[in-house]
Amino acid sequence: MFFERPQNGGETAVLVHIDFPEGVNREDLAEFRELVISAGADPVELVTTKRDVPDAKFFIGSGKVEEIREVVQLHGVELVIFNHSITPSQERNLERALQCRVLDRTGLILDIFAQRARTHEGKLQVELAQLQYQSTRLVRGWTHLERQKGGIGLRGPGETQLETDRRLLRERVKNINARLAKVRAQRQQGRRARQRSATPTVAIVGYTNAGKSTLFNALTQADVYAADQLFATLDPTLRRLPVEPIGEVVLADTVGFIRHLPHKLVEAFQATLQEAAEADLLMHVVDSAAEERDRNIAEVDKVLAEIDATEVPQLRVYNKIDLLEHGQPRIDRDEAGVPVAVWLSAMQRQGFDLLEQAIGELLGDDVVSEDICLLPADAKLRAILYELGAIKQERYDDNGDVWLSIRMQKQDFKRALARADVAVSRFLPEPREPWQ
Repeated sequence: MFFERPQNGGETAVLVHIDFPEGVNREDLAEFRELVISAGADPVELVTTKRDVPDAKFFIGSGKVEEIREVVQLHGVELVIFNHSITPSQERNLERALQCRVLDRTGLILDIFAQRARTHEGKLQVELAQLQYQSTRLVRGWTHLERQKGGIGLRGPGETQLETDRRLLRERVKNINARLAKVRAQRQQGRRARQRSATPTVAIVGYTNAGKSTLFNALTQADVYAADQLFATLDPTLRRLPVEPIGEVVLADTVGFIRHLPHKLVEAFQATLQEAAEADLLMHVVDSAAEERDRNIAEVDKVLAEIDATEVPQLRVYNKIDLLEHGQPRIDRDEAGVPVAVWLSAMQRQGFDLLEQAIGELLGDDVVSEDICLLPADAKLRAILYELGAIKQERYDDNGDVWLSIRMQKQDFKRALARADVAVSRFLPEPREPWQ
């Protein structure tokens, strides 16, 4: 966009995977293949090696660089993709040695996101992440120009052009941030409206390709794009879902997570991920048949911690039980009998009744949905309940008492009672101990 690269950009690619010891640099090879195919590349050969630490200049050893160069020439490949995040200088050194374009894991994920973004908000968020990623890589495009450094009158044309590009990039980033701020304000307004109407929100989260959108479509009869590929969904979609005995809940389908999800993407998708952070319940969808199931769960929990969503109640949903040998729908409960996990198949529509039962149990205790009787002296409480949008129906007795059909979050109802100086015990008696 802002810089020149080798002209022969294309789809055929050589994949490079380094088997590091267990640690932060370790990546999954099977997932790497899925990412490459999801991006639309055609892998012609895989080059693997083992190292304890990355090489400072090439990330891989000079011997492997020569081996990759021979493979590139043999197949006429236009792209080399690394299953790791590499520095701008390493990327530049590799491109110079291999004479073709080099892409790292972060750039690959960004490319997939760029293909998948469909809404205006999604495209803005992806462009912001791309610009932040490219900002450190601008320098490579001007190595063919004189780049003298010095004081006034000693700047070369390359450095002048580089400064121009950096200024344009900063201005574009500033413009996108301003537009995303408006989107965040609109989303926040929508969340406040749902809170006022006392409609609980259930956010679907999980590792990419766990079946979140398939489950979302099956539950809500929506038509969200769902496919057996990584990052099929980027843009959040909201639909209402009736759940007994609490009435309607808002179901939110969100972007999938992945191992070592680039921090810039987490920052760029903050407005989208906020749906999860401010939900009343997280539905953590897990591919129950995946070999890396436990590691995927840990990665999702890590991202939830980054967006401050660890305090939100979570129901784990083990999807794709039709791929298990003896998979049957069921609810797992803790020692107190509270649902903690549901096993189901979104594709076969098995276990949906159990899922709705679990959601109803988890959210039912937090919602007040009943008829209450107010005396003429309770006019202030009535006004507060109308202000919160909690009153669904109203009728009067001959003696002046008013009956209100209300529906709202229990905590909001308690706060309303406190504002009106009404005792909580009058409408919400304290739970009795089993022996009483």
